[in-house]
Amino acid sequence: MTDRPIVLIAEELSPATIEALGPDFEIRNCNGADRAELLPAIADVDAILVRSATKVDAEALAAAKRLKVVARAGVGLDNVDVKAATQAGVMVVNAPTSNIVSAAELAIALMLAAARNVSPAHAALRNGEWARSKYSGIELFEKTLGIVGLGRIGVLVAQRLQAFGMNVVAYDPYVQPGRAAQMGIRLVDLDTLMAESDFLTVHLPKTPETIGLIGADALAKAKPSLVVVNAARGGIVDEDALYNALKEGRIAAAGLDVFAKEPCTDSPLFELDNVVAVPHLGASTDEAQEKAGVAVAKSVRLALAGELVPDAVNVQGGVIAEEVRPGIGLTEKLGQIFTGVAGEVAQQLDVEVRGEITAHDVKVLELAALKGVFSSVVEEQVSYVNAPLLAAERGLAVRLVTDPESEDHRNLITLRGTLADGSQVSVSGTLVGIQRRERIVEVNGYDIDIEPTDHLAFFTYNDRPGMVGTVGQVLGGAGVNIAGMQVSRDTKGGQALVALSVDSAIPADTLTEISSAIDATGIHAVDLVD
Repeated sequence: MTDRPIVLIAEELSPATIEALGPDFEIRNCNGADRAELLPAIADVDAILVRSATKVDAEALAAAKRLKVVARAGVGLDNVDVKAATQAGVMVVNAPTSNIVSAAELAIALMLAAARNVSPAHAALRNGEWARSKYSGIELFEKTLGIVGLGRIGVLVAQRLQAFGMNVVAYDPYVQPGRAAQMGIRLVDLDTLMAESDFLTVHLPKTPETIGLIGADALAKAKPSLVVVNAARGGIVDEDALYNALKEGRIAAAGLDVFAKEPCTDSPLFELDNVVAVPHLGASTDEAQEKAGVAVAKSVRLALAGELVPDAVNVQGGVIAEEVRPGIGLTEKLGQIFTGVAGEVAQQLDVEVRGEITAHDVKVLELAALKGVFSSVVEEQVSYVNAPLLAAERGLAVRLVTDPESEDHRNLITLRGTLADGSQVSVSGTLVGIQRRERIVEVNGYDIDIEPTDHLAFFTYNDRPGMVGTVGQVLGGAGVNIAGMQVSRDTKGGQALVALSVDSAIPADTLTEISSAIDATGIHAVDLVD
């Protein structure tokens, strides 16, 4: 027997991973893809390191009596049941920035391969055909590159392709024009980007708003010479619309690494000579795998030492007061709501913490706010380690403000930000009762009291009779069930706010219908993401 913590390595990881763990742990190995081997092996370990083949689901978590940490040596967490882990009090960590260079380079590789017909020319040569004239290509030099999503990967792609002599435009409503201009990038709306681009590459997170973003309408605005690359997430580019545009010659070519449903081995797109496709290889480099392994090994060390773990995606490990811990999740949600209401990244953000909680170190709440603010803005996973970097990249200045006095609540957390046009956005929340239930209690100065469920909406309008009923009628007609509703107004007959929690995401056309029906002065739907 040993008193050292036990770490189970369930898949092949780089030697550097073992080296990064150091001598303070007992290391065990198993084949995590073999359930009969995994379940008994996980029973008495403190941490498990996996890649993509090992499924750490509710069954595995139930078998793990001592487990404290699940570490995924990579970005995605599809094989880890984060919700079940959280309920079991098990921390989940990953390596959110380990593959950004590899992903950027693969996007460029696909772009070059599509531009020069590498895939069909290679296939023809292997079939004994010397087809030089058939596979003439195009240069990237002096062409216009359109980047959809100017996060860290998008910026890496831009920097590298500027060296090819490309002109770069980008669509990202959460990036300030001044920041883009510093990088030599011109921000445009999506329609303009589609019309001007010779090459288009997608670098967005997959959210309800981005699914199908590059669809039939967008592709209809493109040049016939457009080359589309998607090495971000499947489904952001509508595959049916892409196939039709390629088949009909309305765009020139495509390079694909990701697909709406994976694994994908049977797609009409694979039949087209002007498509180069690979099986989700964005992170499949030796360097990315080594970075991922070393990163999660360091996180495991921190977690089992009881210290703050920047890359934890659910519960936080570290010296965080128990009185502060319940506010972390609430503050992340406030950040998501803030971004949804603002519609852009603020220039200045104050994280105001008031009440008894300020007797403790609440710095983690500033990080939680930034994590929430950027969670639906960038392609890569946002963590407490990269959220401040994302803020710096976008010119967002953040400040933590504490005050032991809280007039109306025992503790109150407010995010208050200034936007590019000088306007302000605020959202406040608190925890109530013995069970510390999360409540949103203020939006833009309107007092409300509503639970931050998965799907929220906020409508402002001129106060007059019948508007609440109209909102309910339109939502009912769209099959959207209202779980909770609050109405607040500044003065009788003045401006009013309706805050809704609903059971499902509100479709865009339904939002437009509501806006028209009540003559809304502001309308914001927010879908909270884990």
